[in-house]
Amino acid sequence: MGCPGKQVIKTEKAPAAIGPYSVANTGGPFVFTAGQLGLDPATGSIVEGGIEAETRQALTNVMTILDAANSCMENVVKTTVFLKDINEFGSMNAVYAEFFTTDHPARSAVQVAALPKNARVEIEAIALLNN
Repeated sequence: MGCPGKQVIKTEKAPAAIGPYSVANTGGPFVFTAGQLGLDPATGSIVEGGIEAETRQALTNVMTILDAANSCMENVVKTTVFLKDINEFGSMNAVYAEFFTTDHPARSAVQVAALPKNARVEIEAIALLNN
């Protein structure tokens, strides 16, 4: 018996979860994504090219998951960015700005000791569902 109101989001267009979690869940009017690394969905490996390439792929993964949940990047109200090295914030931020050009979501960015698969960045999002 499942919990009413919660829906687990699944898509083969984004990397599969690498642990006992869902890539996203909906609850109420929101979709909550799990943190997305710069993983290539086809290979399950971190993309090459440094922080910029990883950020671009992580946000592409977020976008793909939001699409599967009937949402979009324009509906993102909050993101959290986890960085292995806060000194790469500027490079991450430049790519992030390509995905969020106006009406920017609220955001937190923090440095962490380590990320899965030795990634440089992980990004999670909360977005409104489309009506």
